[in-house]
Amino acid sequence: MGEQFAFASPLHIGAFSTFRNSHCQISSHMHLRFVISLVSVALVAPAVFAQDKNAPTVDELVSKNVEAKGGVDALQALQSLRLTGRMLVNEGQIELAYLQTKKRPGEIRTEATLQGMTQVEAYDGKEGWRISPFQGRKDPEKMSADDIKPLMEDAEIDGPLVDWKAKGSTVDYLGTEDVDGTLAHKLKVVRKNGDVSFVYLDPDHFLEIRVVTQRIKHGAQEEVETDLGDYEKTGGVFVPTSIEAGRKGGPDKQKIVIDKAEANMPVDDATFHFPTAAK
Repeated sequence: MGEQFAFASPLHIGAFSTFRNSHCQISSHMHLRFVISLVSVALVAPAVFAQDKNAPTVDELVSKNVEAKGGVDALQALQSLRLTGRMLVNEGQIELAYLQTKKRPGEIRTEATLQGMTQVEAYDGKEGWRISPFQGRKDPEKMSADDIKPLMEDAEIDGPLVDWKAKGSTVDYLGTEDVDGTLAHKLKVVRKNGDVSFVYLDPDHFLEIRVVTQRIKHGAQEEVETDLGDYEKTGGVFVPTSIEAGRKGGPDKQKIVIDKAEANMPVDDATFHFPTAAK
């Protein structure tokens, strides 16, 4: 289904030394050790500074991420995206039909269907709503500000890094970290609403392979880990067709497998709005 990118170990450099003086004069042996220590520091310091100097900047990594996805022009030309596939839950024992539609500047609708019942979550750029038949609620309901946070993030066709300044986010580079055997670049994204996402980029392809998001939801800390892979080109842009997400450290994650991706399909804005009849 396309190439799934491999996954990284933090590199820790540190040193600690202690010196103790006697009540009398320092012996020649101790003096020699002190001189050797100074020489060692003098030799090691330039190497450390050189390593820091050679570390990639946030702008460099974001630029490579943009190019890896298809480039600025291709991203700007992608105005809507429709993803059709399957959602696997309960360790793959249950399979639901999956459909997600995104449209700029920030609208999204996700549907999961099983045995004639369809769960819906949607966001029109201002408010979010849902239909939850599996919980016995068949009428559309408005979602709280906390509940729509994941929808707002998923609505970003480009991901969290592209145009991060315009979005009001701050981004810091935190070095590299192990992601299932790959030494991935780690970026910390703090969104305008205060939510934090740690974005891991594959060191060879510079596409997202993992995103860990921390947010406050209903007064409690929530941490969600999402693994991304099997990137396929759609409308000139590489999008992940394998998405596995769940609470970090949790035993069971839901997996989404995209079988068909369509770019710039006509989408009526009413698709994302709270149903008029329900109003």
